[in-house]
Amino acid sequence: MAQKLTATATGSIDAEPAAVWRVLTDPELLSQAFFGAKVETDWRVGSPITFTGDWDGKSFQDKGEIVTAEPDRTLGFTHYSPLSGQPDVPENYHTVTFELHPRDGGTELSIHQTNAGSEEEREHSAANWARVVESVRQLAER
Repeated sequence: MAQKLTATATGSIDAEPAAVWRVLTDPELLSQAFFGAKVETDWRVGSPITFTGDWDGKSFQDKGEIVTAEPDRTLGFTHYSPLSGQPDVPENYHTVTFELHPRDGGTELSIHQTNAGSEEEREHSAANWARVVESVRQLAER
C-alpha cells in the first residue's frame, strides 16, 4: 500500500483570529473561499458537513463530519468526494484541519489535508488549499 501523504498550505492574514474564524464558519463567506461550493453544517463536533457545487463542469455533493471545533483556534472535518472515484469507505476520507495562530495583530492560517494517495494528489490538493488560504485572507481583511 502506498504511503498516505499530507497536503499543507499556510499564509499570513492581517486580521485577528476571530475574523478568520468568521470566514471559515459563515456559510456565505466560506462558499466564496471554497470555489462557490455551498457548505452546510452546524459546526458541532460529530455533526455532518456537506459541500455541494460544481467542479470542472461536474456537479458534486461531498460529505464528512466535524471532528474539531475550537473557536478562533482549530476547525477540522473529515471529507469524502464521490468525484474521487474511490469507494465511500473510511480509508478513503481525508481529514482537513484549519489551524489559526495569532501573529503580531494578525493570524497565520494553516490548512492540512491528510490521506493523499500520491505525490501528484498531494501537490494538487496543496495548490487548491493555497487558493483557499488566499481567498480567506482577502475576505478576512475586508
